[in-house]
Amino acid sequence: MSTTNSAITTTTMSTTTTGGVMVGGAMMTPDKDIVDNAAGSADHTTLVAAVKAAGLVETLKSTGPFTVFAPTNAAFEKLPAGTVNSLLTPEMKPKLTAVLTYHVVPGRYTAGNLTAGQVLTTVEGETLTVMKNGNGVMIKDAKGGMARVTIPDVISSNGVTHVIDTVLMPTK
Repeated sequence: MSTTNSAITTTTMSTTTTGGVMVGGAMMTPDKDIVDNAAGSADHTTLVAAVKAAGLVETLKSTGPFTVFAPTNAAFEKLPAGTVNSLLTPEMKPKLTAVLTYHVVPGRYTAGNLTAGQVLTTVEGETLTVMKNGNGVMIKDAKGGMARVTIPDVISSNGVTHVIDTVLMPTK
């Protein structure tokens, strides 16, 4: 099975899945929703735990469409020590929800639909700015932080996910 980061076709036990992308050791497929695809990725266990703690599973399993900029476990590890554990406590649920919804944009934006300088309004209410360098996509947050899209265009039944290498932070 191929483990490239672009759209691929694989054959597994005589069934063919077209349009899937390998993420975190699992095949992400368009017939699954954003949450179900993310739950299969070994690289997104922190994100999935955070989505559950914030009570956002049902929302992200809904019709959408959504564009999700999904930080990897390594992205969460870049945060100051103790930040993730703190955000996962019940009293920090409003802040956790704000951080997570800052990674979600209403609509379906593939990498090809994103343009340099484009401003995206997140579900949280603040904006992200798209930066492009050739085929590479970077996302700039409200505080000036930058996340690189490492795996673009993970298509799900209710939207598209772009894997990113840094957690984006809202100003609030």
